[in-house]
Amino acid sequence: MNGFERHRKSGLVIANLSGFEADLLRSLASQIVELLRNEAAVPSDSRDPFEAMMDFSGPTAEPEDPVLKRLFPSAYAEDEEAAAEFRRFTEGSLRDGKANAAIAIIDGLEEAGLPPQLTEEGLMIDVELDEPTAEMWMRSFTDIRLAIATRLGVEEGDEEFWYSLPDDDPRAQAHDIYEWVGWLQETLVAALTTGR
Repeated sequence: MNGFERHRKSGLVIANLSGFEADLLRSLASQIVELLRNEAAVPSDSRDPFEAMMDFSGPTAEPEDPVLKRLFPSAYAEDEEAAAEFRRFTEGSLRDGKANAAIAIIDGLEEAGLPPQLTEEGLMIDVELDEPTAEMWMRSFTDIRLAIATRLGVEEGDEEFWYSLPDDDPRAQAHDIYEWVGWLQETLVAALTTGR
């Protein structure tokens, strides 16, 4: 894979992914959606759309999961009451936005030809994204990287530790995925800023 680039003629953001890479991205995005949807903060979808839009009875407590805490940090660290009120009005829509961005990755990969179950070796997936969709992918890459970094305990300046791990250490492999998603994000940012 060469990363993302902007197509000169169409202006679309494109990438050519191996089937393995595409399937890995789909899995990571699916895990983000599952994490966002599996906690009590997500309202029921069976409500009237207007009622759901006007509902400000979102969560007031900080999430228990460390990844969700990182994705939805407290707005007011020194004022629990203000933080709870802010969370009540914002977290539901923020979760929806993050889930929709991850779903855009899944949909984009499947529309580009990624089958439900990857069985074919040598499969290549040509992804073509318009600018708004590419921006959603970019935001979701941030969420994916935050999730991986939180689970692994990645901290600024600890590269030496990660590079010292043996290749067969599962933490090293997960860190490689973290870095790969970061590289994808960098190429996507570069493609989005090209030609503006």
